[in-house]
Amino acid sequence: MTKLNVQSFPRPPLLERTARHLLVKWKGEVIADTKEAYWVLETHHPPTYYLPPASIRVPLAQTPRSSYCEWKGRATYYSITHGGETVANRIWSYNSPTSSFTPIKGYLSFYAGPWDCYVDGEKVEPQPGDFYGGWVTSDIGGIVKGRDGNFDPVV
Repeated sequence: MTKLNVQSFPRPPLLERTARHLLVKWKGEVIADTKEAYWVLETHHPPTYYLPPASIRVPLAQTPRSSYCEWKGRATYYSITHGGETVANRIWSYNSPTSSFTPIKGYLSFYAGPWDCYVDGEKVEPQPGDFYGGWVTSDIGGIVKGRDGNFDPVV
């Protein structure tokens, strides 16, 4: 398996289509499933995946939270209710992204948790900390930016 070294990812970040199979499960049920997503590759970050709205199988409700990315613009956050539990602000989108990121307009990204996220059948680990939304898989190498500075996922 070829390792993707996050230290060689570009800055500013690169937006690309990916044919990887992305699956999000919560409480044993599929809540998102696609092979038609985008990923954002940025120096020292594992990929952040953006799934098409049609791949989401449960209703989402917009929350008041927003944040700003210098590359993508203002993010909108959502809550999800499933199995009697509501989780807020763990899913986001860019509904009016900057011109470089218009292909992901309305696409949704998930933090890895509380649900289980998979890339090509492999359960991902979340990028450390709660600020970044990257998904770490076994093909990710290099020093990853995180909660307490950087970490090496190989260690």
